[in-house]
Amino acid sequence: MRPYQSGDRVAVRRISHLVGYMGEPADWYWGHPESFADIWTGYYTDVEPESFFVAARDGDVVGYLAGCVDSGAAPTAAQALAWAVVRYALFARPGIAGFMWRGLADTIRSGGAPSGRLVDPRWPSHLHINLLAEARAAGAGASLIELWLERLARIGSPGCHLGTLLENERAIGFFERMGFRRFGAPQLTPGLRSPSGGRHHLQYMVRDL
Repeated sequence: MRPYQSGDRVAVRRISHLVGYMGEPADWYWGHPESFADIWTGYYTDVEPESFFVAARDGDVVGYLAGCVDSGAAPTAAQALAWAVVRYALFARPGIAGFMWRGLADTIRSGGAPSGRLVDPRWPSHLHINLLAEARAAGAGASLIELWLERLARIGSPGCHLGTLLENERAIGFFERMGFRRFGAPQLTPGLRSPSGGRHHLQYMVRDL
């Protein structure tokens, strides 16, 4: 486990797409890795790298934790998506357009969409974590979160939150073991479906420090 270095950027962006659907590849619903990485890692590697940690094996990055001390300083997932829509013309891009149009229809039907960010002064910091399969049984995830929580404790953050899919039971269980608890009702996620067509829900989780 070590702090992020600029040379890790390519590997981090690749991993984000390789495990972008509940630990599995995201290519079946999002066929453009570059825009996916922009949305989920761009701010963290390019603006707040001091809150980024990686797990490496034999010199190769096999996982990462992207953190943000003050969530108000970072774009929400919805904002990052909006920028990617403009930059990459996602509503017309093969491999993504179906997701985008379905997400728009879901949002209209439900009268809105979750921002992807919990706004609460009790938990101003947040994290994203992704690991390749080879790193998941080796304690890398727990070690990355411990490094992140140590940083937050040093700088005096009162708490941390994250968002994950309610249907990702493995992730929910892992975060609960790391001291996080579920907060608030799950929210339907626009556009996203399981391979069999089922809906997904965003679940916020929080931890006090």
